[in-house]
Amino acid sequence: MRDDETTGRGPAEPARAGRRARPRARVLDDRALNRATLARQFLLDRTDAPAVDVIAHLCGLQAQEPQEPFVGLWSRVRGLRPSALEDLLLGREVVRTHLMRRTVHLMTADDALAWRTRHDAMLRQRVLATYREELAGLDPQEWARAGRAVMADGRPRTMAEIVDALAALRPVPARRPLGELIVAALVPMVQLPPRGLWRTKAGVRNLPLDTWLERPPDPLPPDEDDPVGQNLVRRYLAAFGPATSTDLRSWCGLSGLPAALRAVRDELVEFRDVRGRTLLDLPEAPRPDPETPAPVRFLPAFDNAILGYHHRARIIDDAHRGLSVAGERVVLVDGRVRATWTMADTVLSVTPLGPLTCSEREDLTREGRALASFLTDQDGDHVRIRG
Repeated sequence: MRDDETTGRGPAEPARAGRRARPRARVLDDRALNRATLARQFLLDRTDAPAVDVIAHLCGLQAQEPQEPFVGLWSRVRGLRPSALEDLLLGREVVRTHLMRRTVHLMTADDALAWRTRHDAMLRQRVLATYREELAGLDPQEWARAGRAVMADGRPRTMAEIVDALAALRPVPARRPLGELIVAALVPMVQLPPRGLWRTKAGVRNLPLDTWLERPPDPLPPDEDDPVGQNLVRRYLAAFGPATSTDLRSWCGLSGLPAALRAVRDELVEFRDVRGRTLLDLPEAPRPDPETPAPVRFLPAFDNAILGYHHRARIIDDAHRGLSVAGERVVLVDGRVRATWTMADTVLSVTPLGPLTCSEREDLTREGRALASFLTDQDGDHVRIRG
């Protein structure tokens, strides 16, 4: 099926008095949306692009589990070596920082600096909402100044050490809520290596973003059309489209970006899903034939190919939706979540969520052996499929 063919039918919009009727939006079913997502996420075909370019294209990788980005990149980048990501972290080309949805993401340095200020209010509001009682009456600006003053000496600190330093100067409210507020919201921070390095266990040591990168976060432009938000919309659609505005909001945690969406609307094309929801997309973005074969792909915990949407039917059944927020590693078979996986010693274990054909089990075993070899530095490639 060609990209200009219809994959379904939707209701025509009635013409309004005095206005020309808008053309009927093409309907994209879940399989068409699935193949578009896989293509843009480099899960339909691995890319030869450098890891830093892939991280930028994906708008970052969710990374609260420090080792998971290695799996996410391995499934997307042909011939990935762990040193490629390690070098980016040590060379300060990518950073681990709180950003979208107040979760830790692995971001390029340029994107972290460009997008952080636009996320400040959301980050602050989410922490204050989580600890409404513990932080009631707190002045965020006052504590932001205090936090910056503590970190001004350039010494990396754990969250507990930051709160200890503040407590030595003044009475503090609840310690953990205050620490989270400062580290995740009030003072833009990075989590320093060795956390996030290959097969390394290390605690979180924080340093201000501008200290680590020797550049301050970009200020928000005084423009009501929200140019930073416009950039977020375009970048999100390039990596996740076609998508609804609700998907966009769910991905970034920002409240809808209405001004940005209005400003870029004429640049975008419109579709509908089978449930009648409006989908937005970039005109020239790939939308492959829905019948394009999709290879088996192993995804890490909290992969944004799933979490990057509010409406996730394109990639995971409603019955299994909870897996995506529970930290389960999943396997895509024919583009959809069909199994979970774990790794213990040199054995990769797969638990199917339903029946698999013989050929699907063979493909899963082949890809699983390659991943096991990667995760063990070629010490083992054993795969066990349960059931």
